[in-house]
Amino acid sequence: MMDDIVRVRRGGSPLILSMPHSGTEIPPEVAKRLNETGLSVPDTDWWIPRLYDFADGLDATVVEARLSRYVIDVNRDPSGASLYPGRATTELCPTTTFDGEPIYQDAMAPGVLETGIRRDRYFWPYHIALRSEIDRVHEAHGYALLYDCHSIRSVVPRLFAGTLPVFNIGTNDGQSCAPEIEAAISDAVAEACAEACAAASDGPAHQPPRDEGSESDLTYIVNGRFKGGWITRHFGEPDSRVHAVQMELAQTAYMLEAAPWTFNEDGAARMRPVLRRVLDALIEAGARIAGARIEGENR
Repeated sequence: MMDDIVRVRRGGSPLILSMPHSGTEIPPEVAKRLNETGLSVPDTDWWIPRLYDFADGLDATVVEARLSRYVIDVNRDPSGASLYPGRATTELCPTTTFDGEPIYQDAMAPGVLETGIRRDRYFWPYHIALRSEIDRVHEAHGYALLYDCHSIRSVVPRLFAGTLPVFNIGTNDGQSCAPEIEAAISDAVAEACAEACAAASDGPAHQPPRDEGSESDLTYIVNGRFKGGWITRHFGEPDSRVHAVQMELAQTAYMLEAAPWTFNEDGAARMRPVLRRVLDALIEAGARIAGARIEGENR
């Protein structure tokens, strides 16, 4: 049953990649209640495993959800509490798309009882698998680095104004990882964006705006609209040497943002070196912090 819900590929490094929203599978008992919109799963984090296919070269562990977020959203608070109070979002068992369109046939949306059943059947197995890998890595290395992989359409007026930056780094306002981790990742993205901007303008490198377009269209922000979901907030415990970061990517950078959601290999080829630089920075910062802590304890 677990294999139907979550796929785990174990690596030997401290790095764990979580992919909670890339799945598209829907159990028959849920599929028969969805409408045409729901069955097309438009809010999938499309192509994330393919975009991060270089992770094997980092000896990373990958924990990947196989089910669609429309079955249950494993990146929401299991209590049903909103992660962004006062702002539009979707539920633990979503009933609408990001645009607010119904995904169920009339009178077929899940109620409290159904939500509880799905939570037990589909939510917890993903989190049990992820916790198991975090504990395994932590035991082997003395620390763990959790990188939560996400993507979303760059324009979703119901969720945020304007156009989303390409790289959206979330650390729950600095609470889910050490400050050095956040700084290392944001610096890596800033440098990559500046280089791309310089190449596009054929001039000296300069840092592009964090929340506005640049000549290269590579932009970034830290703890903007997306500060990290339940996974980042729940598992990130820097005092216990578990550092968690969410990366939300604007899909326009590597794919077509409408059906049939075509993968753009040219765009992906531009994105992968930046993402590799981010993960390298995460790994290096994690090792430095762990080394400094061990040295301090041995004094």
